[in-house]
Amino acid sequence: MNATMNAMNSKRSPAPGRPNLVFILADDLGYADLGCYGGRAPVSPNLDRLAAEGVRFTDAYANSPVCSPSRFALMTGRYQYRLRGGAEEPMTGRARGQSHLGLPPGHPTLPSLLREHGYRTALIGKWHLGFPPHFGPLKSGYDEFFGPLGGGVDYFTHCDRGGTHDLYENEHEVERSGYLTDILSERAADWLQAVPPDAPFMLSVHYTAPHWPWETRSDQAESERIRAAIQHTDGGSVETYQAMIRQMDEGIGRILDVLANRGLAENTLVVFTSDNGGERFSDTWPLSGKKMDLLEGGIRVPLIARWPAMIPAGGITPQVAMTMDWCPTMLDAAGIPPAPTHEPDGISLLPCLADPARASPRTVYWRMKYRAQQAVRHGSWKFLAVDGNEYLFDLSRDARERANLARREPAMLDALRNCYRDWAQGMPEIPEQAGVELVYTHKDMP
Repeated sequence: MNATMNAMNSKRSPAPGRPNLVFILADDLGYADLGCYGGRAPVSPNLDRLAAEGVRFTDAYANSPVCSPSRFALMTGRYQYRLRGGAEEPMTGRARGQSHLGLPPGHPTLPSLLREHGYRTALIGKWHLGFPPHFGPLKSGYDEFFGPLGGGVDYFTHCDRGGTHDLYENEHEVERSGYLTDILSERAADWLQAVPPDAPFMLSVHYTAPHWPWETRSDQAESERIRAAIQHTDGGSVETYQAMIRQMDEGIGRILDVLANRGLAENTLVVFTSDNGGERFSDTWPLSGKKMDLLEGGIRVPLIARWPAMIPAGGITPQVAMTMDWCPTMLDAAGIPPAPTHEPDGISLLPCLADPARASPRTVYWRMKYRAQQAVRHGSWKFLAVDGNEYLFDLSRDARERANLARREPAMLDALRNCYRDWAQGMPEIPEQAGVELVYTHKDMP
């Protein structure tokens, strides 16, 4: 792993000055929901254009099949298992007031390292990495914050599942009216419009869409009684879910327009991905599994990057990438070294961005307390353990993970099992009290 990282970093391509950075994160978006990934509904014209102008990853992964663990990895560039809060699957409201369930303010993060080197930093959208007074975006490197601190919230009342209002500006609770996706898009566009041109910036836009509760912009006209029923019964439909993606895409179009109108697009690295695999209404074809699974549908995600000054348009890459790679990648692009006290587990994808045909082999790992899941991807091979049962798949021939080759390829099974065990020995054990929130149940497991 480290050898691969060092090899890729040694081939670093020169960047054209310090770029601006915009990282856009969807919540629970499925691998095949977007048109550029074969989506069956016209919901993503702006993201499809972003892909056509940049590079699209076919084999990108989230660090976890649930929300907050992937966000730990994004912020730190490391496997989330190294931090106590990363053991929550995901972090729930029980973390409020807890001093051990969150991203420690003293831990180096992507925004904190960028800020130390002159970048302006802002997070607009979902935080989900611990609650005040012990944790928060401003304690972990962001100059400005606007959004919910926890997980999913109602798009109009901005309250969580328990009815707690959750919308903050910096460290103060605020009331805003309107559809949350639109509020976040407008706030992000306004921030970009106002940011001074004399220093580079990093803007994180972390949507809650298309996460539960499944509500579109038009649902604002519905009564409080109807929306309460939707909140408590989950409700939803494929059509509602797809409309939520389309409305998020419209907001992303506004963000891209501001970059273009201000002459910032050429030297701005824009990244779009999802925090984990899809929910019940997602399209993950041809993958199996959903959120909460270490099957491909639970962890493989869309990933698009555009940087006209660096990335050739129209590229497609098979490079295996993970959420945690974007911390070292963006630091690399900015010419900033990682914190020497916290060596990243992720790799810089900068060489791949400059030459999408360049794909370096690597081995990546996952684990989940839920159903005792373990997984390794090594080349095209994948080892998966669920509830004590072991599977071996060749993803190059079986992306749907239906042909278990464990008995046919015992040597490969044994090698990857041992590989996982060696890696796991270097990670903290899963705490017994770590919480698991069952977002939904389904039977799409092997």
